[in-house]
Amino acid sequence: MAGGQEGEEYLFKIVLIGDSAVGKSNLLWRFARNEFDQNSKATIGVEFQTQVVDIDGKEVKAQIWDTAGQERFRAVTSAYYRGAVGALVVYDISRRTTFDSVKRWLDELTTHCDTTVARMLVGNKCDLENIRDVSVEEGKNLAEEEGLFFMETSALESTNVQTAFEMVIREIFNNISRKVLNSESYKAELSVDRVSLIKNGTDKQSSISCCSR
Repeated sequence: MAGGQEGEEYLFKIVLIGDSAVGKSNLLWRFARNEFDQNSKATIGVEFQTQVVDIDGKEVKAQIWDTAGQERFRAVTSAYYRGAVGALVVYDISRRTTFDSVKRWLDELTTHCDTTVARMLVGNKCDLENIRDVSVEEGKNLAEEEGLFFMETSALESTNVQTAFEMVIREIFNNISRKVLNSESYKAELSVDRVSLIKNGTDKQSSISCCSR
């Protein structure tokens, strides 16, 4: 589907970052394929999935990169930040150490991304309420402090996963629209390595939310 100029599409690169075993891969699989793997293994290096989303009648392709959270792979995955215009920073609500790592991941994102990035803080595994180690308020407060969107999700129960990704994609679209639609030179720059604005089919809100208990 296309809106505005006929045949116009957008391709946005989004990265999932956070400590190992916070559920990044299952969030991606739930969003892209509506699947959950109870026995999923740690991501080695980088994987990605492409999902098409309709934003205001325009076809938006989100290329979502799942980066390994293990320290020994960070040198490898750092190269994949280039070109990212969106990021979901994920922690596990049942493991405070993963929440404590959020600022380090945000610093790394800032270091490696040289353009405006739509950022969301995601408290995953909100189905584990009985062993919660990070409160909703703490997540909200950190998000407010860092200027992030915030949402709690459960990849297992498919809670807020679609909403979280779509909120980031819409924010990217809004950011790009404000810049690209009024600047041909900026559009050309973005099409090289940040955001591809594909013509003629050549390659075919800010509110704080949390899961309801």
